[in-house]
Amino acid sequence: MIEVRKLTKSYEGRTVINDISVVFETGKTNLIIGRSGSGKTVLLKNVIGLVQPDAGEVLFDGRDLMKMSKHEVLNLRREMGLLFQGSALFDSMSVLENVMFPLDMFSNLTWRERCKRAMSCLERVELMEETYDLMPSEISGGMMKRAAIARAIVLHPKYLFCDEPNSGLDPKTSLVIDALIHSITKEYGMTTVINTHDMNSVMNIGENIVFIHDGIREWTGTKEQVIHSDNKPLLDFIFASDLLKKAKEMEEEISREG
Repeated sequence: MIEVRKLTKSYEGRTVINDISVVFETGKTNLIIGRSGSGKTVLLKNVIGLVQPDAGEVLFDGRDLMKMSKHEVLNLRREMGLLFQGSALFDSMSVLENVMFPLDMFSNLTWRERCKRAMSCLERVELMEETYDLMPSEISGGMMKRAAIARAIVLHPKYLFCDEPNSGLDPKTSLVIDALIHSITKEYGMTTVINTHDMNSVMNIGENIVFIHDGIREWTGTKEQVIHSDNKPLLDFIFASDLLKKAKEMEEEISREG
C-alpha cells in the first residue's frame, strides 16, 4: 500500500498539486485520471520520488519516503517497476537484453540466472521466443509495450508505476495491455499505479480511481461508481467523448422506460 498525505508541489509560485491525500491499494489497479495539465503527472513523479514535494508525506507500506536515507531510497527503487509512456527500450539492445538490464544493474545473479528470469518474464507477457533477439525497431508497438512490462516486473517489484501505458496503441491492443497489467497485478500482489486519460482503461480495470482536477483530488471511487457520480468536473471529463455521452443518454432512457 502507498499512502499519500497532504502532498503539495509548486513551480515558480504556481501550485500544481495542492494538499492531496490518497491511498493506493495493494493488489489493485489504482488509476490516476485527469485532463492534461491537471497535475496527475506531477503527483506520480512525487510519489515515485523523482520530484521533491514542498509539503506532505509518501508512505510505502508505512515507510516515509521523505525520511529515508540515500541507501534506503536505493533499496526502495529496487522494489519499484516502471513502465514508461513510450516503452523506453534501449535501441542498441535486443528485447532479451532490455529485459535483463535491471538484473544486470541491481542483482547478483549469474548471467544464466538473469537470462532465465528475463525469459520467464517475456513468456509471462506472451512474447514468443523468436522475438528475444530482435531489436526494438524490429517489433510492433504492442510487442514493445509487452517487452517493457516484462522489464518492469523482472525484479519482482512490490510497486508498479505505469505512465500512459496505452499511449500510441490501437484500441484492441490497448485492451490486451490493460488486461495484462491487471492480471500481473493480481498474480504478483503488487501495488499498481497507472497514470492515464484512457476511458477504456478506467472502465475495464479501474478498481481504485483518483480524479485530479486543477491540482486537487476531486473524486475517488471505482469503475462501477464513476459513471453514476454527480461530480460535475468528473462528468465533464468522462463525457467529453460524444460516444460516451450517447451511451449515457441511452442508459438513462432505458432506465426511465424500465
